[in-house]
Amino acid sequence: MSWVHGVLGLGILVLAPWKSVIVRRGLRRRRRHAVALVFAIVVAVSLVAGIVHATLGPLQVAGFNVLAVHVAAAVAAVPLALRHVVRRRQRVRATDLSRRTALRAIAVAGTAALAYAALESATSLAGLAGARRRATGSYELGSGQPALMPVTQWFTDDVPTIDPAAYELQVGRPGERTLRISHDDLLAMTSTTRSAVLDCTGGWWAEQTWRGVQLDTLLGPHTSGSIAVRSVTGYTRRFPSEDAPTLLLATHVGGIPLSPGHGGPVRLVAPGRRGFWWVKWVQHVSLESRPWWSQSPFPLQ
Repeated sequence: MSWVHGVLGLGILVLAPWKSVIVRRGLRRRRRHAVALVFAIVVAVSLVAGIVHATLGPLQVAGFNVLAVHVAAAVAAVPLALRHVVRRRQRVRATDLSRRTALRAIAVAGTAALAYAALESATSLAGLAGARRRATGSYELGSGQPALMPVTQWFTDDVPTIDPAAYELQVGRPGERTLRISHDDLLAMTSTTRSAVLDCTGGWWAEQTWRGVQLDTLLGPHTSGSIAVRSVTGYTRRFPSEDAPTLLLATHVGGIPLSPGHGGPVRLVAPGRRGFWWVKWVQHVSLESRPWWSQSPFPLQ
């Protein structure tokens, strides 16, 4: 949930006064501080960008979405943090596990939680855009108007060129030969229309009416193993096999065929899951013995 993320971020600000004492002491020593200063600046940029996104909305800074600035700065901070920890290793002391330390940690967490609640209240009272974001932190964009939805995909993917006339969906079922279904045949199958919210980790969400074929129509009922859904780009996500009735291979959104940027000719609709589960440009679906949880929580490719 976004509130956990927010409390952790504000926790860094709560610790800033205590940390500043250590920083001032370190700056008086004769050593190079360039990397440490860059680390501090990157963390500060990430925190400020995150607070701006959570309160003022999806603003643009020098042509970049403020959420992208927040994420990029956070990612850049990771190797700097690891370098800092390795170069300044601290031995675990008995006092680190003391009752006093535990009480201090609780106090910091409580103060950060109060700061988050105060920020949320101020945002709501001021009528800022942040008061209208979902629990995930995303802002509504393009509901009922598919053309207004942003064109986004995983950072390792590009929008492929797919000719619907040459497209084939490959369906794999245990003990059977791979079934190949043309786009026309897929359109001729019994379709389902479903309203679902696409909530992208890029910071936006949209509720649309999707039309397509349920996965249990193609795969049949199964209660073991997993369903692997693969894109023409190689991007893959696995789902519990019992989720087949809720998963939709969509060919239309808002009554019109899916555009290439939005996953056409066929994309997965996975209600209740974040956008990176909604595999675009689906080429292959199969039932496999491998459990669905034996994958990274977030895609790595």
